[in-house]
Amino acid sequence: MTVQLPDFRLEVYLGEWEFKARHHLTASDAETLTIGELLGLAGEQERAAFDALGLGYAPTWGSEELRTAIAATYETVDPARDVLAFAGAEEAMYWALQELVGPGDHAIVTVPNYQSMETLTLRTGAEVSGWELRPENGWAPDLTELEARLRPNTRLVAVNFPNNPTGAVPTIEAFTALAELCDREGIVLFSDEVYRGLELDPARTLPQACDLSSRALSLNVMSKAYGMPGLRIGWLASHDRALLEQLERRKHYTSICNAGPSEFLAALALRHGDAVRARIRAIIERNLPVFDAFFARWGERFEWEHPQGGCVCFPRYLGGDAGRFCRELVEATGVVLLPGDIYASELGSVSSDRFRIGVGRRDPEPALAALDSFL
Repeated sequence: MTVQLPDFRLEVYLGEWEFKARHHLTASDAETLTIGELLGLAGEQERAAFDALGLGYAPTWGSEELRTAIAATYETVDPARDVLAFAGAEEAMYWALQELVGPGDHAIVTVPNYQSMETLTLRTGAEVSGWELRPENGWAPDLTELEARLRPNTRLVAVNFPNNPTGAVPTIEAFTALAELCDREGIVLFSDEVYRGLELDPARTLPQACDLSSRALSLNVMSKAYGMPGLRIGWLASHDRALLEQLERRKHYTSICNAGPSEFLAALALRHGDAVRARIRAIIERNLPVFDAFFARWGERFEWEHPQGGCVCFPRYLGGDAGRFCRELVEATGVVLLPGDIYASELGSVSSDRFRIGVGRRDPEPALAALDSFL
């Protein structure tokens, strides 16, 4: 029987406004490159190879070139055994979460979260608990609280760091302890790492879960830290070969394989990943003083804080209902912010007086000027 899924609130909201509004101030992806700019990183041989690329099917696992480039971003990953490519991170999450738990199992998911991580886990029939990130704690995960939620049948802990929407990044020590706890208890750690590499302080860049644990899964994608959502290339990295083989069979029912040109361009971007991410970090670093100045001016209306990592954060609106504020704002000015009620959770409390704002796109000044006029 087909699993019945509720509306994906974020996608429904952005589907209405993202492409017709004048100012996309809530973007979760960073400023993208054009194809010309990306190919500008290529050498003559790579350009010739792209020109000669056939438009047939690609391998279901992902091309050898792509998996090699992905594996090079990890410490312990073998490209032939430990990497499975998907059509974006969403497809990977869709199949993995359904494979990892089911009726009779218990799972724990961070809150707030990207809706599919919570919804898909709930729809497996597993019992699911929330692990709340709280603003009064600087959104830091509390391992003691997690341990108190463990049960004998806990099979999965699913986390997202740097976190969407809060921009929170735990300490390296805390994340390492999380992986060790999951290993000790025989639990799979599913780690959404799509913003890794955009930390304000590079010293806070977390290790990747699959480099810490033989049973963990690391999820990543070209969309966020690389700013290339249009490629629709994501992946899972894990040392659990049997699980990856099972997920490859599941992929036969959805994308089957990725687009060859997208895989080529993704591999090219990954080979130049340091330069691509440095460009995005420079945009964020340039933007943050602009946002600081704006929110300092409106300190009586907002509670502002920098993202610790990634290019989104979750400030607080002090003027009442943030959902109403965001909707009136976009209708009046064409400035899109994502209201906190989009992140409502069955597993824990997410305050509706917050909203998601993006800091990774170039030239936010016109959007902030429109917001300023509205206020």
